[in-house]
This record gives sequence, structure tokens and C-alpha cells, in this order.
Amino acid sequence: MLITNATLVTWEKPNRVLPGWGIYIADGKIADLGPDSVLRERFPHASLVNAHGQLVLPGNICAHTHFYGAFSRGMAIPGEAPANFAQILEKLWWPLDKSLNAEDVRYSALLCLMDAIRHGTTTLIDHHASPNFIDGSLDVIAEAVEQAGVRASLCYEVTDRDGPEKTRAGIAENARFIKKAKSQLLGAAFGLHACLTLSDETLDLCRAAVEDEVGFHTHLSESQDDGFAVQQKSGMRPTHWLKQHGILGPHSIAAHCIHVDESEMEVLAESGTWVTHQPRSNMNNAVGVSPVEQMLGKGIKVCLGNDGFSNAMWEEWKTAYLVHKLHHGDPRRMGGDTITDLAIYNNAALANLFFPVEVGVLKPGAAADLIFVDYDPPTPLSDGNLPWHILFGFRDSLVTTTIVAGKVLMQDRQLLTLDEKEIAAKSRELATKTWKRYQERF
Repeated sequence: MLITNATLVTWEKPNRVLPGWGIYIADGKIADLGPDSVLRERFPHASLVNAHGQLVLPGNICAHTHFYGAFSRGMAIPGEAPANFAQILEKLWWPLDKSLNAEDVRYSALLCLMDAIRHGTTTLIDHHASPNFIDGSLDVIAEAVEQAGVRASLCYEVTDRDGPEKTRAGIAENARFIKKAKSQLLGAAFGLHACLTLSDETLDLCRAAVEDEVGFHTHLSESQDDGFAVQQKSGMRPTHWLKQHGILGPHSIAAHCIHVDESEMEVLAESGTWVTHQPRSNMNNAVGVSPVEQMLGKGIKVCLGNDGFSNAMWEEWKTAYLVHKLHHGDPRRMGGDTITDLAIYNNAALANLFFPVEVGVLKPGAAADLIFVDYDPPTPLSDGNLPWHILFGFRDSLVTTTIVAGKVLMQDRQLLTLDEKEIAAKSRELATKTWKRYQERF
């Protein structure tokens, strides 16, 4: 495949914006980049794809999400609205995840993957929970991922909140899938819920279940509940507690990290643990604003996720850009270059832990994971000002074509690997039954 008539955005360091350049794709990878005329001469028999002057960029990456939450859209919560994060868990997420069966898990994933393709998100790091369907749940999601054609790293959320039998089942599901998930499109981590629902014994069992180089994917201090729970259990701060049990490290992900103190930041930096920032979710749950810039200043690798919100990652860019300014009362905070570090460079570096090919950049040898963006800039666009064009001009509806591993998943806004109408119709049918089971839990 030879893509021509494009303006390439390479997201190298330093970034390059290259009008009139093309990309030659072979075996799912970028084989060559260059001016159109040079590539046409070099590859005269290639199948041509005309980008019609659009921007062609690496696909977006989501560093932390929850496919299983898709059926929550429009679902009524019985009684009074939750007043804090603990009530949100108890009244919404924990009864919902208990209501999911195998088909619910499959179609929740398909809905999110469909959304990702349409919005140009080609790699996602998922964190799953379905306490009444644990064994094989990650296989069901993996089948959906491969059907859709995107890349995803998967894990199962181990927790003590559903009893010891299900704790053991969650550990086994992670350990089993980690051994199995070795493909171009699939990666794996070991999932943990959060400090507030885990014990010392369970963390030790999780650490013993896998090799040292396997990373963990957990929520950390999303609210102050983690701090209260760990203080009661051990007299420690949550990050120090996780370090004591060998959970942190250069392959592990700590999502949120809103209520972390200076000493915890030092531990996160020293251990090389990845942190993910989800501003839309944090605002929705009213749990606070993560000290992202402070963590970056200490050398912590902070990435950008969505926590199960839509896979429209440029919306997450914009929220992160704005909320820190408002929170600190300072328009200089969280500049566009900082957002780019999170969403582009750090997200790509994290994703590259899970897949056998480099993602998030246009260069020879990297994955052919591309999106076409129909953006006609009203002012000059350059490598230097591109982040601000994205923040103030890009909309996810501008994505017209999505390609992963050289395979076209959406062309001219038409999905090719997933049947949108069938998935939506089946999901409505399943969600009605899921909501009924959810309501019966009250």
C-alpha cells in the first residue's frame, strides 16, 4: 500500500510536518517515507491510497480505559444520586460489573472498539471486571479486539470485595492470559482494583503468580479512600504499601494518582512506575485534580487515558489542558507541549512495552497504525504549533480513515471490520437485560 497526497505528522522527536509526502506500507509496518514522486518511482506496483490532502498521523493511544462500562450509558441509578466516590463505586460500578455475563462483556468491548476506530484511537490499555464471569473473560475481550483489528493490552481486576474464591479466580485469569497474549494486536498486564479493596495476603499472592518482569495495572489514590484504607491496614501511605509488596516498577501502571504526597511521588519516580491521568473521569467523580506537572517535574512518566469515557482522545487533551488552568487559577499551567508529552510521547513509550512493534510514530520499521484527519487549517500549521491546532481546532469527527497494522479498519468514515448497526442493536437488547439484573441488586 502506498499512501499519497498527504501531509504527514510523524510525531518523532522533534516532530516533523511533511506536506506532499507519502508512506509505503508492507507486512503491517511502515517500510518507507518520502516525497510522493520519489515513492511512486520506488514502488511502481504498489496499491495506491489517495489521502486527498488530509493530515496523516499515527493513531491515538489510550493509556487506561474500561471496556466493561459501556452499558452504563443512560442507565438509571436507583435512589439518591451518589454523593461521593465510595457511593459511586457501591451504587454504580460494583453492581453493574456483577451484572455482566459473557455476551455483555463481548458487546461492551465491541462498542468501545467501534468507538475507538471511529475516533482514531488505535491502541488501548484496558482494565476489566466482571465478577460473575471471570474465567475466560479476557479471551472474550481478546476475540473482540482481533475482530475489530485494533491493538489492546488486557488485564482482569483482582479484588477482595467479592470473597476469596473470586479473588483466586481473578489471579488465575490474569496469570493464564499473560502466558497466552503474545500476538501483534494483544498485550497483557496483571490487573488489581485498588488499595481500598486489596489485602496484604492478596497482593503477595498476585506478586507470586507471575514473573518479576510482568507489570501490574492498578488504580492508585483516585480518591482519599485508598489512603484511609491503607492507613488502617498498615499505617502506611498507599504508594509505599504497593512498593513493599513489589507491585510498582517500570512495567507497572498506576492510574489516577490524585491524592499522592511528596514521598509517594519520589517512590513512583524511583521505581519507574507509569502514571495515567484521566481528567474527564476525575471531574465527573469530583475526586480532585492530579498533580501532573509536579509529577512530571520529578521524572514520573505520566500518560493520558480516559477511564472508560469515549475513546475521543482529543477531548481528553482539551480537558487536561483546561482543568489544570482552572484548578490552579493560572493560564500558564499545563501547556500544549506538556499535553503532547503525555498523550503522544509517554503514551507511545508505555504502549511499546506491550507490543512487538513500535507504535505512535511514523518512521520506517514502526507499526502502520495511521489515521487520516480532514483538517484544513485556517492559519499556518507547523511542527511547532500543531498541539494548539489539535487543542483548538481538531474534533474527532474529522477522522476519516483508520488503519492498524496496515489493515484499513475504517475508510471514508465507513467501518470495515465491525457492523455498527448489528453491534448497536444487539447491545441495546443485552443492555436491557443487564439493567434489569442491575436493578435487582438493590
